[in-house]
Amino acid sequence: MTVAQGLRHICAGGERPGPFKSRLSSSETTYLMKKILIVEDHADMRELLTWQIELMGFFPIPAKHGKEGLEKAIVEQPHLILMDIMMPGMDGWEAARALRAHPETRDIPILAATALFRDADLKSCLDAGCNGYIVKPFTFQELQGKVREFISLDNGALPS
Repeated sequence: MTVAQGLRHICAGGERPGPFKSRLSSSETTYLMKKILIVEDHADMRELLTWQIELMGFFPIPAKHGKEGLEKAIVEQPHLILMDIMMPGMDGWEAARALRAHPETRDIPILAATALFRDADLKSCLDAGCNGYIVKPFTFQELQGKVREFISLDNGALPS
């Protein structure tokens, strides 16, 4: 199966590959794995990030825009939010400010994922409440390094 086929399989509701696939039900997997909320308006990028987060051993929660991301953050209480900045409607800056203003989400780390790279733009991400940023395009290894700055993989995995 190619990566593209795997992404289509997952997005169509197919079984998610992962370290607990053969041992635990999906509800048990969701409970044990650390969750990362992915707020990204471009479907292809959202699917790719979902796949990459799963490969890292975390449970991805995709959201299509800032408002949906805010709603899911309140309900899901993820361990990290990966936030696109340039989105229609509620952009990443506005979503980050709203997350910081809400008592249930104010302490969740936010990693801005942005194509903006000027110092002033990156400072704006931090000023809005993001804890860090990663500039697009980035590699899997760069994303993995940034994610692990905020959360570890220690997710209660069963020994092999």
